[in-house]
Amino acid sequence: MHTPGPFLQSVREQGPLVHNITNFVAMNVMANVLLAVGASPAMVHAREEVAEFAGLAQALTVNIGTADATWGAAMQDAAEVLSRNGRPWVFDPVGVAATAFRQGLSARLLDLRPSVVRGNASEILTLAGLRGSARGVDAGDSVEAAQDAARELAARTGGIVAVSGPSDFITDGQRAARVGNGHPMMSRITVMGCSLNGVIAAFCVGQPVFDATVAALAAYGVAGEEAGRSASGPGSFMPAFLDALYTQTPAALDTAARIEVVA
Repeated sequence: MHTPGPFLQSVREQGPLVHNITNFVAMNVMANVLLAVGASPAMVHAREEVAEFAGLAQALTVNIGTADATWGAAMQDAAEVLSRNGRPWVFDPVGVAATAFRQGLSARLLDLRPSVVRGNASEILTLAGLRGSARGVDAGDSVEAAQDAARELAARTGGIVAVSGPSDFITDGQRAARVGNGHPMMSRITVMGCSLNGVIAAFCVGQPVFDATVAALAAYGVAGEEAGRSASGPGSFMPAFLDALYTQTPAALDTAARIEVVA
């Protein structure tokens, strides 16, 4: 899949409602990222309403970065609704290696068969039952070191696994692709990965999930490259990134995307 532009066009035409149960750090920026790309974000996490709201959403993202027991239960409630209705949902196992609570919650969420699991290499290694070299919520392993684990995890869950890094790796257990777009400054802003989850979810609405995930990662990385051309540091990078997402066109995305199919 070398033409991500139609997936961006689909988001712009549909404006899908994306329900996000994410961390406190990411909420504001993630909402603005989704608006910039053309989706409609909602941040709903109260267990009293989360399942009802999930029934309205076209896609869901779940991020355990600042989860507690109540939020964890709400994540499971929402994910059950999306899985039952055959709608896409994205799981981000932030810092899963750090604590037993995160590992237990992640195992329960994996049992609900996320459409996409997106994490750094250390998180994917941990989910696959291998020992990674995580440093808190940061990766200590290379994307290359997690490729076999990603394939195994995708085969186990029946979904897509995306390993984020300087060159992203995406697999469904059989097919695989690499996306080479991005900018080094993206790693200096804490919410970039969290916000990416929402873009992946929006791209997956009504689309083949593997191809949509690849397209979302390319669109995100291309916007990062565009922002990096004018930013002088992380502070100026973020508004430039939002502008780049907002002004991105399908044709320009197709031209700039660096997508490699992996044998």
